[in-house]
Amino acid sequence: MKVIVDYDLCEANALCMEACPKVFRVEDDDTLTVLMDEVPEDLRTNLQEAERLCPRQAIRVEG
Repeated sequence: MKVIVDYDLCEANALCMEACPKVFRVEDDDTLTVLMDEVPEDLRTNLQEAERLCPRQAIRVEG
């Protein structure tokens, strides 16, 4: 699976990081970092929750 982030929409609210900390990290300067290019299948539920919780709908899961 791949995760796509629209950084123009992202406000770094950290809800994605709470839902899936193995994939998302909010940095000290309030920017979002995606920690892996290919997300393993066992994180699908967490990743979909992060996508659902994003208040700006800046996250999209593919695959």
